Amino acid sequence: MKKMTVIFVIAATIFSYYVQVSAQTAGSHYRIANKFHLDGDGGWDIITADSATGRVFVSHATMVQVMDGKTGKLLGVIPDTKGVHAAVIAADAGKGFTSNGKDTSITVFDLSTLKVLRKIAATGAGPDAMIYDAFSHAVFCFNGRSANATVIDAKTCNVAATVALDGKPEFPASDGKGLLYVNLEDKSLVEVIDTKAMKTVRSFSIAPGESPTGIALDNAKSLLFIGCGNKRMVVADVKSGKVIASLPIGDHCDGAAFDPVYKRAYASCGDGTLTVVQEEKDGACTVLETVATQKGARTVTINEKTHHLYLPTADFGLAPAPTPENPKPRPAILPGTFVVLDVETVH
Repeated sequence: MKKMTVIFVIAATIFSYYVQVSAQTAGSHYRIANKFHLDGDGGWDIITADSATGRVFVSHATMVQVMDGKTGKLLGVIPDTKGVHAAVIAADAGKGFTSNGKDTSITVFDLSTLKVLRKIAATGAGPDAMIYDAFSHAVFCFNGRSANATVIDAKTCNVAATVALDGKPEFPASDGKGLLYVNLEDKSLVEVIDTKAMKTVRSFSIAPGESPTGIALDNAKSLLFIGCGNKRMVVADVKSGKVIASLPIGDHCDGAAFDPVYKRAYASCGDGTLTVVQEEKDGACTVLETVATQKGARTVTINEKTHHLYLPTADFGLAPAPTPENPKPRPAILPGTFVVLDVETVH
């Protein structure tokens, strides 16, 4: 009898273990499918997925690395992009553009060959986030240190305008119908740009959100999802300019994305979390899940065809001691540890 009891206990323990594992798997909608290593050290910023080709454009120190989103294979490099922040794709013009913060320039490259075509001087200081607006066939490069945006005609590669802004711009979103929405980090506002007139037309507050960074748009419902520095994602109706929800997210958010099929918004945070916000059928927005990623994975992009999310990051060492000149020093990036996380849906 004792032997049978032991066997029963062992069997029950094993069964309980598998029930727990199954429950964990069933309860999670996402997992890290791959960690794609890319050579090179130094910082990173905005990452861009090209859903049409499956390529992923990774800003990395002084270059943009172009990666196959399925295999992680390096397909090419756009060089000499000093202090690069972003790369955007103008598919109908056959060109790509990068914002280079350290030499205040914008690199133009051929989308097919990745060959650099020319460099353009930005009309402001600190070129950072960018967007291609298909409605106006123009690239908007937002200059963080001069509160304006350099506008480039994607076909001619000439500077078409400079749009003055009310504060420090962060990420933008386009409705594809002539309006651009850009976060003003220092004002906690969203400013609206008419891309035909090339000027701002209105702005609205995103309170209780503070220090907005990442932004994503559900065009079908005219909703903006805005990741903020005070650990909130605010949901705003772009027509009324009213905030309709404020949801908890992680710390050091710097990116947002939206999946129009699953109706989910994502906030990527440097503390190693990815918050998933679900649009419900009744119109409410709720936190579906908080996915563990990796420290430093603060920016995100999505392939809308495969629903895969990509987040760049690396391993960190200890932060140096504070000094009067640098009271909040960042921890050192460990050499050879740069990766792109490939996050996929489980169900």
